[in-house]
Amino acid sequence: MDLLNTLVDKGLRRELPTRDEALAVLATSDDELLDVVAAAGRVRRHWFGRRVKLNYLVNLKSGLCPEDCSYCSQRLGSKADILKYTWLKPDEASQAAAAGVAGGAKRVCLVASGRGPTDRDVDRVSKTIETIKEQNEGVEVCACLGLLSEGQAERLRVAGADAYNHNLNTSEGTYGEITTTHTYADRVDTVQQAQAAGLSACSGLIAGMGESDEDLVDVVFSLRELDADSVPVNFLIPFEGTPLAKEWNLTPQRCLRILAMVRFVCPDVEVRIAGGREVHLRTMQPLALHLANSIFLGDYLTSEGQAGKADLDMIADAGFEVEGTDTVTLPEHRAAAGCGSHEGGGCAPCGGQAPAEESVPEASVPEARTDLVAVRRRGAGTDLAPNA
Repeated sequence: MDLLNTLVDKGLRRELPTRDEALAVLATSDDELLDVVAAAGRVRRHWFGRRVKLNYLVNLKSGLCPEDCSYCSQRLGSKADILKYTWLKPDEASQAAAAGVAGGAKRVCLVASGRGPTDRDVDRVSKTIETIKEQNEGVEVCACLGLLSEGQAERLRVAGADAYNHNLNTSEGTYGEITTTHTYADRVDTVQQAQAAGLSACSGLIAGMGESDEDLVDVVFSLRELDADSVPVNFLIPFEGTPLAKEWNLTPQRCLRILAMVRFVCPDVEVRIAGGREVHLRTMQPLALHLANSIFLGDYLTSEGQAGKADLDMIADAGFEVEGTDTVTLPEHRAAAGCGSHEGGGCAPCGGQAPAEESVPEASVPEARTDLVAVRRRGAGTDLAPNA
């Protein structure tokens, strides 16, 4: 297929595809899917070999968020039956992080619900970062605390943070339909503050919220323009008790096309399969490793993932290898250019779009798989062992 040959050539040269080319990837048929995966896989292997970076989430503070992000189980007014607790102590967070590191995670992602941290919160998280780094040699730490105020990114960097995550989530044009308590520009500003402070910028998207193909391309092109080191691709988990509980728009094939499009547009960055992969990719998860070079190990913020051992078995069975702490994640040209802090990367999930009518036949509309949405009841904030 001429389109795929063109996209591979551009990916190997780090050349930006056209919008029409990116849209064409999303419009490919199921008959062409393996060709699309194979083409994007060539670009992935060129920049990242067969390495898979493992990341582990620690939810420092769960629930009771004042923001109204429609996709989030922790949002203002959420009726989702999730864990709710206030800040973990530094030792508690470090203990949770150690479980992920023992399972093979190279990076720990510290996430807290809320609009953004107070200066006292930054002090608290800084102590947590220092404790984790003291107790887990060689681990990378990414913080995800919401909108940053002036000087906060610098303080996190001094405390030892390697990266900061703040997802754009969806296109600028549709952002107001998803969230009203802050703006798309607020999110862009926080990513830029993190970059200015020398932190590796991690920013991604959520697919499956009812957006169009054009919206998906818009947000990925915006992430390319922001020059994020890491792009997490989340697939909406439609929690009961949230406004998007009925949005079941994704098939495994659709998810693979989205990941391939992201890889073609952002060929040399860390593309991470984040929240919702078990719910929407299901048995097609191993194929997604040919597109993304990074995943989360174990559970997410408020939902459970598959067993950590199953993640490791999947990676090995698919012919990939877990990336070690002695390996720089990003290609040399990005690391040498000072993209972010140390090795580059990023984190944090949140939960999208119904496919365009003409590109997905009616028979392919997915059924709601509510049986696959499992609320997290173990790990951080509980007395039960974490899944790592």
